[in-house]
Amino acid sequence: MKVVVGSKNPVKLKATRNVLNRIYPQIGVQGKRVDSEVPDQPIGLELTILGARNRAKNAFSKAFDLSVGIESGLLEVPHSITGYLDLQWCAIYDGEKITLGVSAGFEYPPLVIEEVLKGKEVGDVMDQITGVDNLGEKKGAVSHLSRGLLDRTGNTEQCVLMAMIPRLNKGVYFD
Repeated sequence: MKVVVGSKNPVKLKATRNVLNRIYPQIGVQGKRVDSEVPDQPIGLELTILGARNRAKNAFSKAFDLSVGIESGLLEVPHSITGYLDLQWCAIYDGEKITLGVSAGFEYPPLVIEEVLKGKEVGDVMDQITGVDNLGEKKGAVSHLSRGLLDRTGNTEQCVLMAMIPRLNKGVYFD
């Protein structure tokens, strides 16, 4: 099984490898820089899912069995402190079908959302708050905010696994 991830982000690669190694006995996972064709900081369900789908489709070639696109975005959520939750979406593409999955969501501090709505990226604001460069390619904001109870790799694994559910149950999902 050969898999390409539409990113060079080490967290996305590790999470994909961790999940798919439990499903397929022999797997090779590599990353490829691709354009998500959405803003660097997607806001909204449509843009975030489109980013994941585009990453998966733009990474795919006949050299691979599956391609994986992972995109984090802010989704409007009523009754939350800031009005937004961060969710990671995963799209897995086999050249024909795309399956989707989503991670658990969490809220950023209000200051982060305020800055994002002014045009900054979550990662840049979180780097400033934590003093950690490229936090999103390391333990992630979710690790910092959950005090280490969940790191970004684990959060990303959730969306990859959820996108695999239809593929694990083909007889129920596909003809």
